[in-house]
Amino acid sequence: MQYRMKKHQLTEEQVTEILKREQVGNIATINQDGYPYVVPVHFIYLDGKIYIHGLRRGQKISNILANEKVCFDVYSMKGLILDDAPCDVNTEYESVIILGTASMVEDDDLKQVVLDKIVEKYTPHLAGIEFPDNVMRTTGIIQVTMEECTGKYYK
Repeated sequence: MQYRMKKHQLTEEQVTEILKREQVGNIATINQDGYPYVVPVHFIYLDGKIYIHGLRRGQKISNILANEKVCFDVYSMKGLILDDAPCDVNTEYESVIILGTASMVEDDDLKQVVLDKIVEKYTPHLAGIEFPDNVMRTTGIIQVTMEECTGKYYK
C-alpha cells in the first residue's frame, strides 16, 4: 500500500457513508478496442453492491457484456487548502475507488427494489409511485460486485 494511502485511509464505515451520500459516481468499462470508457452515473449502494440504472443498451452495456471488469469511483471535493507557494496548495477531499465485476440484473424483484431505492435517493417526493410495466421492461440495472474497495481522504 502506498504511504499516503496508509496515512489517509478511510474506515469501512466512512466509505459506506460516502457511497450512501454522494449523488454521482463514475463507472469505467473497457471497450472492444481495449480503451477505458468512463461515464458519470446516478447510483445506489445497497447490501454491499453498487447499482446503476439506465437504458438496457448502449456503449456502457455493450462493454460490460463483453468484459465484466469495471472500476467505479465517487469523489467529493471539499475545497482548496491554500498556501503562499503554488506547489503547496492542496485539496481537501474524500474518494472511494472500487474494482469489481458488473452484470445486468434480471431478477424482477431485485430490479423493483433497486428502482424504488433510486427514487427514494434522488426524488424522494415520488417514492411509492408504481412503475409502469414498460418502464420495468426497458430499464436496465447494472450490479457492481466489489472485489476491492479503497477510500482515501485529505484535509
